[in-house]
Amino acid sequence: MNILKTASLLLITLMLVPVYAYFYGKPLGLIESEALATLIKICLGSILFCFIISELIKNYSQVDKLWSLLPIIYVWVVADYGHYAPRLVLMAVLVSIWGLRLTYNFARKGAYHWKFWAGEEDYRWQVLKQKPEFKTPWKWSLFNLFFISIYQNILILLFTLPSVVSLQNSDKPIGLWDYLIGISMCCFIIFESIADQQQWKFQTAKRRLIESGAPLSQDLDKGFLDTGLWALCRHPNYFAEQAIWICFYLFSISATGLWFNWSIIGCLLLMLLFQGSANFSEEISAGKYPKYQSYQKRVSKFVPFWK
Repeated sequence: MNILKTASLLLITLMLVPVYAYFYGKPLGLIESEALATLIKICLGSILFCFIISELIKNYSQVDKLWSLLPIIYVWVVADYGHYAPRLVLMAVLVSIWGLRLTYNFARKGAYHWKFWAGEEDYRWQVLKQKPEFKTPWKWSLFNLFFISIYQNILILLFTLPSVVSLQNSDKPIGLWDYLIGISMCCFIIFESIADQQQWKFQTAKRRLIESGAPLSQDLDKGFLDTGLWALCRHPNYFAEQAIWICFYLFSISATGLWFNWSIIGCLLLMLLFQGSANFSEEISAGKYPKYQSYQKRVSKFVPFWK
């Protein structure tokens, strides 16, 4: 199954990260080590929270709720260790804009509740849980521990680590490239916002007509969105999300002057995760909507017009 292959590859890659960082990365100084230690403590606390709560209440979207919030905390913590150097502040502000927008989009779907452990669960977890390989409860609990709780929390930390590389080089003045990267990141945030809004309007209209018993229009009846940005690629929101964190990595290039550094691992792993997530979502959609396979043949998966 695609998602299991992807999960295995993700975990193997994660095991190689410390080795690569040790032999090829620039050694961390005292301040960077202290900052990273603080981030790791927050990450460990999040892992424990997500696993314990999800096992107790059987809602496996605890990491999803923190996905847009933890990066804000991580990058501002690093900015504080860097005495709010201009590049670090720019990175933290951009991540805050990204996170607040994504939190709003998640919140309007019912993901958050005054009981912080409750709220809407991502439907894909229950679909996955019904797969034969996860029918045994202990197998699902292990998947919840190692992939949902541990791996995803570590991944969130990893794709914010270009901020630590920038902290290592915080004495380098902010320049034109930083502003160009920041503008690009803003453009992708806007792109993602439009894609999410189009999807929200489509799903809301479809749900409203179904609940009222009214007939669906031809566009709504096919079950999935294929207009607007969704006519350019099948996952415009995923495309933009990956591009945002590639831009974030570019800040570490601007800070170091080197095109390749150890913090690239985060955005690479994120891209791999989205590949698996998109494949699983499309497996579900193709099974529900007869016209979806035609849409897959007609439109690229991630990059607009790339077919």
